[in-house]
Amino acid sequence: MDTYANILLITIPIFSVLIIVEVLYGVWKKDQKHSYMDTISSLSSGFTNLMVDILGLGIIIFSYPFFYERLKIIELEESVLFYFIAFVCVDFASYCHHRLKHSINIFWNMHVIHHSSEEFNLACALRQSMTNNLGLGILFLIPAALLGVPPKMISILAPLHLFGQFWYHTRHIGKLGWLEYILVTPSQHRVHHAINKEYIDKNLAAIFCIWDRAFGTFQEELDDVPCVYGTLKPVNTWNPILINFQHLWYLIQDASHTNNLGDKLKLWFMPTGWRPKDVQGRFPRNTVEDVYSQEKYKPNYNLLHKIFIGFHFLVLEVILFTFLSSFADLTIFDKSAYLIFIFSTIFSFSSIMDGFKWSTSFEYVRIVIGIAVIAFQGDLQLTNNPSISIFLISYLVISFILNLLVQKSVPARIFQEIS
Repeated sequence: MDTYANILLITIPIFSVLIIVEVLYGVWKKDQKHSYMDTISSLSSGFTNLMVDILGLGIIIFSYPFFYERLKIIELEESVLFYFIAFVCVDFASYCHHRLKHSINIFWNMHVIHHSSEEFNLACALRQSMTNNLGLGILFLIPAALLGVPPKMISILAPLHLFGQFWYHTRHIGKLGWLEYILVTPSQHRVHHAINKEYIDKNLAAIFCIWDRAFGTFQEELDDVPCVYGTLKPVNTWNPILINFQHLWYLIQDASHTNNLGDKLKLWFMPTGWRPKDVQGRFPRNTVEDVYSQEKYKPNYNLLHKIFIGFHFLVLEVILFTFLSSFADLTIFDKSAYLIFIFSTIFSFSSIMDGFKWSTSFEYVRIVIGIAVIAFQGDLQLTNNPSISIFLISYLVISFILNLLVQKSVPARIFQEIS
């Protein structure tokens, strides 16, 4: 994990620069594809996923070394060709796992956040699930185990494979000629994120589009069918933590509400979007019927609101980089403190972005708890470092003042309850 932290210290600035370049290019072309709040939500989602990944909080149901040690048939010598074969195996496993998440109700919860943005840009590429690491994807790496691909090679290629999916989340690059028959391109991935009936659940490959073409899930981007982005059941929130568990909550509700015992059990494994018949009428959910008349989620904001959100996000970036740069020296208690601080901060300011009635009250509670931890916890490296403590205290004091101003200045009509 120390190596992964060092890799993130390099890749995060690169991704940030590319997102800024995309924004500036959109301004220059007068064709902006970024929304302020949506972009902050996407980047915050990336932070939550990053924390879960780097702290190893996934549930390991199966491990690749388990299959490798028992199933390997051959042992190839390390070479460029072997690395390519291993990369193809990783890509095939990604396609299968991705298709599973689009096909089955319970697994859709592991992926819905990636599709939750109603925009399509480089920032939304970072909308990754906190519940993605359940270990089930390892099952699709059995071909790699049979070919004797060692775990170390998988651990090297998996991050590269993931980072290689960043660049094609953009609307500013058109079709790429002959590459369209080999690689996943921006045009193909625009189709994947679209909710048009022509495009839904298509183009599931990650790097090589040959899997879609071979298994019947390929769809070309059509000139006369403009892509509309989002999900058929709009999430209607900027809060990445709520989005991560929203679909799961819906499934729990449906299982509770249905009177059919069989449906209580099978709804988890039915195709994505399936609901028991006796629940559909009694508990209808907002679903997009006409994608072209869809109104994007956009609560009202004022300038202070945006300053408030921007301030929190910038401070969060500083805290995250402090966490990553000192990761190797942190104890489990330090890492837990960072996790709680970062998650509570994201949950708080994204709830204020949504305008939930309780959001500003929650922010006060977060601030008080944060100050108490810094003041009374002497065992944490996080609070023992004077410069970090001063920075955090200053941040929390400013947060208190800004929260007070936001609470007084934002019209009450924009605040809402969770539905």
